Amino acid sequence: MRPLGRRRFVNGAAGAVLAVTGTTGAALPAPGTRGSALPATDVTDTAPPPAAGTAPAARGKPHRGREFRGMWLATVANRDWPSRAGLTAGQQRAELLRHLDTAVERRLNTVVLQVRPTADALWPSPYEPWAQYLTGTQGRDPGWDPLGTAVDEAHARGLELHAWFNPYRVANHADPSRLVASHPARIHPEWVLPYGGKLYYNPGLPEVRSFVQDAMLDALRRYDIDAVHWDDYFYPYPVAGQVFADDEAYARYGGDFPDKASWRRNNTDLLVSEMSARIKETDRRAAFGISPFGVWRNAATDPEGSDTRAGVQTYDDLYADTRKWIREGWIDYVLPQLYWNIGLPAADYAKLLPWWDAVVRDTGVGLYIGEALYKAGDPAQPAAWQDPGELSRHLELAGTYPSVGGHCYFSAKEVAADPIGAMTTVVADHYPTRVRPPK
Repeated sequence: MRPLGRRRFVNGAAGAVLAVTGTTGAALPAPGTRGSALPATDVTDTAPPPAAGTAPAARGKPHRGREFRGMWLATVANRDWPSRAGLTAGQQRAELLRHLDTAVERRLNTVVLQVRPTADALWPSPYEPWAQYLTGTQGRDPGWDPLGTAVDEAHARGLELHAWFNPYRVANHADPSRLVASHPARIHPEWVLPYGGKLYYNPGLPEVRSFVQDAMLDALRRYDIDAVHWDDYFYPYPVAGQVFADDEAYARYGGDFPDKASWRRNNTDLLVSEMSARIKETDRRAAFGISPFGVWRNAATDPEGSDTRAGVQTYDDLYADTRKWIREGWIDYVLPQLYWNIGLPAADYAKLLPWWDAVVRDTGVGLYIGEALYKAGDPAQPAAWQDPGELSRHLELAGTYPSVGGHCYFSAKEVAADPIGAMTTVVADHYPTRVRPPK
């Protein structure tokens, strides 16, 4: 059987803020044993019945033959890969291949690789500098093509490669002089706003929206990537006492809107809808997926919202109307970050699942669930996360909802290390064999 790259189908891709109590932490969470690799051809359309004494596949429902089984591979701040800046090209490549091999060993089928972490690139982009997380110096050529290699090597292993871009984050510091001199943010300082100790492109400027789309689409034009993937960073997460100073842009462009919040949401809508159209114009076979924070709105704010009491609501705080994007068909899949345990009072996994299932039903948009593997065994997390079976119960519950088409795990470091065996339990209980991703 041929590999599973988008052009190779036999039949024809968080930063995750975990705010639920009114406090936010916009940084990615801070920081293996592996089995024998499965060959790339060990992929089936229909899983065979498990052998006697083994756990059934997808215990909540019969195995459907295709499902999304992904992992995020984060590069920002060297979260997952490269393990540190300044490794040789050979060392970087070897680490990357080990992550891909781990995905195969865990019977996953999709790797979501962060290729534009901070307005920079993991490929030779004519728009933006090389990412500093490769060599330690922004703009320095690493001596190889990480994205091109990742695409080829993922496809050779029967994995899809979803290229993960961050549209507006420029730097995890607030000093423009630390950016390489050729950085677009230094050439166009009027595009940039400091906020919460970081630098962001201003989403209210049409020229910014056009530029970031151009920069991301360059990767789609160059490589056989299977999807363009965004996470939850649109307008920045709120920081107490800080003001996102876009009054000038609002005065220039916001006259047709009743308030700044409506104008900001429209700016995000424009980014999504324009990018959706341009992806299809560039390569109609490439999917467009977004992985938002898991709460659109709380029911106390909007009766159509979820039965949650989250401290962040994407509609109100990130100016991201994620439900609208689904209803308008601007995205091919949505991958909400449901990074909470079953029974958590403020944001119960068991209450968010049916809300998202209902939102995507009959829309044609795929629904996959983002899972907080990194919480498993973390002593700072609630007791539920000390149980290796918590994530497996997530999949069992999700299997009872017809719109749920798979799961994605944050992130690659924990997929490999699996400190308390949560990932091993998921594989044993739900992934008896490799399967193809959804069409």
